[in-house]
Amino acid sequence: MAQDGAPLVHVSLDDLSRLRHKARGFSFLPRQPVHSLLTGRHGSRLRGRGLDFLELRHYYEGDDTRTIDWRATARQGSPQVRVYTEERDRSVLLVVDQRMSMFFGSRHATKSAVAAQVAALAAWRVTSLGDRVGAIVFADDGLDQIRPQGRDQAVMRVLEAVVRQNNRLSASRDRPADTGMFNEALRRAVRLVSHDWLVCLITDAAGADPETVELVTKLTAHNDVLTIFIFDPLEADLPDIGRVVVADAGQRLEIDTSRRSTRRRFAEEFATRRARIEEFSRERTIPVLPISTGSDVTDQLRRILGEARRPSRRGHSTLIGAGPR
Repeated sequence: MAQDGAPLVHVSLDDLSRLRHKARGFSFLPRQPVHSLLTGRHGSRLRGRGLDFLELRHYYEGDDTRTIDWRATARQGSPQVRVYTEERDRSVLLVVDQRMSMFFGSRHATKSAVAAQVAALAAWRVTSLGDRVGAIVFADDGLDQIRPQGRDQAVMRVLEAVVRQNNRLSASRDRPADTGMFNEALRRAVRLVSHDWLVCLITDAAGADPETVELVTKLTAHNDVLTIFIFDPLEADLPDIGRVVVADAGQRLEIDTSRRSTRRRFAEEFATRRARIEEFSRERTIPVLPISTGSDVTDQLRRILGEARRPSRRGHSTLIGAGPR
């Protein structure tokens, strides 16, 4: 835990377990409150749980005409519709980045700690709705893979892997960063998922390359993909604080932040990386959720995905959105 206002650097199993009680007020399903980033107007194609065929029956006024089975209608001589039931559960895979590029933070927490919190909130939320959760938690020198399961036991297996990789991060680590581990995690995901999974990429996307694009494209062929882009405010707006030494991806660099050209270069590089992510995601209708290290993660998820409040006729607040809590 962070102390005395210092940024949260590492997470513990207790930290992530306690987030269970905050995993409410947001949903990754396509039925979203009107202001959610996952609503139709944002181009999301998230399909929610799959559907199982139940039966054929006679068409009644008010039925959705898109469910008419035209072959059965021709055989029976009267309109017939196909009835489906929603699958009881769905597999959700969390791909959680815990590389040295994530071991950076200037405000509330490091990017690696924020990614861990997002993973915990997602895992608790997913299982609370009856779905199964698994994970691929990757670092610069290895990864953990957990196949999707339901209930609390599955969440704890995911959280233990996240904590294990998170607590190994250290500024004094001699091993150089390995940008190729991002693609290795994606290759594992491609081999693991089948159809109608939801894959959540929780990362800063450092080291993304043409192979990354190819692998994510494969994932989107038969599954839904959601990118949760973790960033630090300092990456977008480097302040003038003179000469500083920073640790980034295992390297120590001295930077003269008093130079306007240096600050502009940092801002431009971050803006370019974010723009590439958003352009790629837009072309494949993959929602991108930007999560900052500068404020509480739960509040950000609720603001982006959750329920908004509006004044009622009596002056009180009512919730917008019909999703379960």
